[in-house]
Amino acid sequence: MSLDTARRVLRIEAQAIQDVLRRLDATFEKAVDVLFQCKGRVVVTGMGKSGLIGRKISATLSSTGTPSFFLHPAEALHGDLGMLARGDAMLAVSYGGETEEIIRLLEALKRLEMPLVTLTGKIHSTLAEACDVALDVSVKEEACSLNLAPTASTTVAMAMGDALAVSLLERRNFRHDDFAALHPAGRLGKKLLRVEHLMHAGEALPRVSKDTPMPDVFHEMSAKKLGMTTVLEADGRLAGILTDGDLRRLMEKHRGAVLEMRAAEGMTKNPHTIGPHVLASEALNLMEKRKITSVVVVDEAKGVLGVVHLHDLWTLELM
Repeated sequence: MSLDTARRVLRIEAQAIQDVLRRLDATFEKAVDVLFQCKGRVVVTGMGKSGLIGRKISATLSSTGTPSFFLHPAEALHGDLGMLARGDAMLAVSYGGETEEIIRLLEALKRLEMPLVTLTGKIHSTLAEACDVALDVSVKEEACSLNLAPTASTTVAMAMGDALAVSLLERRNFRHDDFAALHPAGRLGKKLLRVEHLMHAGEALPRVSKDTPMPDVFHEMSAKKLGMTTVLEADGRLAGILTDGDLRRLMEKHRGAVLEMRAAEGMTKNPHTIGPHVLASEALNLMEKRKITSVVVVDEAKGVLGVVHLHDLWTLELM
């Protein structure tokens, strides 16, 4: 019984989105233009369930490069109108298009010369007639068995909000770096970090010259605790690397004679390297594919900038 209900609800809501998809036309482009040209914030408003959808739309806009905040229309009428400013634009969510609290805001919007985009299921309603652009989010039926509770209609409104946000994202040429900058504490933002922000550099970078005696190589690797060290040419370019594994193999082959060797005699030449602007997720894929625990970050001239360790990237995956 419950499975049948779930299937019916999902079918109705999926069909509602298909219906609005077929209705999309140049009006949507006009709505995107209005919001894109906004020099201030996109103020999203709505009452009840529409208000909850509005909060989500506002959050999505803000996280994808369009400054936005949610304004409760009733609170606006009791002092919060001061949050509005010239240069802002409003996006109102009202299925019936007759929400009294929003309609009472129209005078203030006109005074501030704020453009208004409306998501409504009644294209000839008071709000639709008064706004600059009205987007039709009407549905044939709600998924509620009583055809009363906002279900399919809120799904369509949220989907339309997502469509606006993503269209604005693309219009603004919003990139991975921009997303990471707005989500510095989030898992997604961390996965979108560039390796230049994660690498061990400066004093934390293990490095020796080709002529460094092996006892000093051991000391550098132990002090920097990455299980490896870079081996540099005299001009700072990468000559090779020495890892714990390299040292174990040298000890098995040469035993005590290893202590008399220089770094260049035991290093791995031409190790895997990456550039500083590679995504952390790409670096992790490379290291797991090659079965290595660290990779050297170099510039275009093979100058060593830092080292990224597998454990640093695993930490991001767990966040």
